[in-house]
Amino acid sequence: MSQDISSISTGGAHRPLNRNDYKTLSLAALGGALEFYDFIIFVFLATVVGQHFFPTDIPEWLRQFQTYGIFAAGYLARPLGGIVMAHFGDLFGRKKMFNLSILLMAFPTLLMGLLPTYASVGVIAPVGLLILRILQGAAIGGEVPGAWVFVSEHVPARRVGYACGTLTAGLTAGILLGSLVATALNTILTQEEIIAWGWRIPFLLGGVFGLFAMMLRRWLEETPIFTEMKAKKQLVEGLPLKQVLGNSKAEVAVSMLLTWVLSAAIVVVILMTPTYLQKQLAIAPTAALQANSLAIVALTIGCIFFGWLNDRFSSGLIFIGGSIGLALSAYTFYHGVVADPSLLFVLYPLVGFFVGIVGAVPYVMVNAFPPAIRFSGLSFSYNLSYAIFGGMTPMLVAFWLKNEPMAPCYYVMALCCVGVAVGGWLLLQERQEPEAIPQVN
Repeated sequence: MSQDISSISTGGAHRPLNRNDYKTLSLAALGGALEFYDFIIFVFLATVVGQHFFPTDIPEWLRQFQTYGIFAAGYLARPLGGIVMAHFGDLFGRKKMFNLSILLMAFPTLLMGLLPTYASVGVIAPVGLLILRILQGAAIGGEVPGAWVFVSEHVPARRVGYACGTLTAGLTAGILLGSLVATALNTILTQEEIIAWGWRIPFLLGGVFGLFAMMLRRWLEETPIFTEMKAKKQLVEGLPLKQVLGNSKAEVAVSMLLTWVLSAAIVVVILMTPTYLQKQLAIAPTAALQANSLAIVALTIGCIFFGWLNDRFSSGLIFIGGSIGLALSAYTFYHGVVADPSLLFVLYPLVGFFVGIVGAVPYVMVNAFPPAIRFSGLSFSYNLSYAIFGGMTPMLVAFWLKNEPMAPCYYVMALCCVGVAVGGWLLLQERQEPEAIPQVN
């Protein structure tokens, strides 16, 4: 996975982070948090959304399956949006696409809060919801890879792991915001009020959040690496994706496997588990969401911690240790809460911290591709994998739950085995070629 990119620099690989670096990280992370809230708030309201957008006379498991199907459509749309934005991001600049993704997210989220229900317009309701979810997917497809590339090309080489971990923590903070809004909704309003009209509030807030995030990004500057490549006429010629597929097959494969691990951890442990706790274990919605909020706080800390480790230790060792920790904590959490529900507020944050291994994923991916095709390479790998694995995960786990109550636990543990295997491969590569994983700058 070696790429010689040492000729392009942000000026001092070993310098500490300065004021501009922190400003870039803060604005990018905050904007990403607000946009990611828009993308995931749907899953926190999946039960109520299913009641409003599908017939009332179908089995509950089928309604849940169809609801998660629309949720998955957002993931399936990610590759197209990500590839298109990455293409122009490699040719014309990271910042332009970074701003466009916000706009494409804010308006569909706002419209979700204004949609008529199945009772009012019949099948038009779920079709409209599906279209808006696809637009959201296209937006997030450019946002996440673009954000990782953007921050990694602003900071010194020896701080890339911390920067990517911090940015990922910002994205997970968007999940926390969604959890807090859902918790507040269940605390302030009755279930009858939520079902009647309260479910619309988080979507309307999301539209406002998105517009605010767009304003924040006006203060960001183009990355020094892209600016230097443009000045030296080192931008890629032709289709960036063609070069990715022609010259970086191994990098794409590793990036896709790491994204699969990331998607399993986030989608199952963080996004699906609150509904699982309510449906399978009869835990009150407020308690499930409060515990979920604590888990996301722990996840946010974990992202920064594992990203920080990447600047100091072997990525292979980090993924081996982190994946084992996630597997053990997931097993302890799901089985422990079944045996004793009072352990929920202790065990959920524990597994949440180890989900933070996802904060180490972007470091490997941004270093896998040279600057000229970095956005396209990372975006293609990440979004294609998330579309296939992340998009199908909710439906697969929901279907598996019909016969296996521990389906979420076993799915996560299986993906941890993939994480260990990829960590072993990275460790082997690092030992055979110490320079194989280069610094970004």
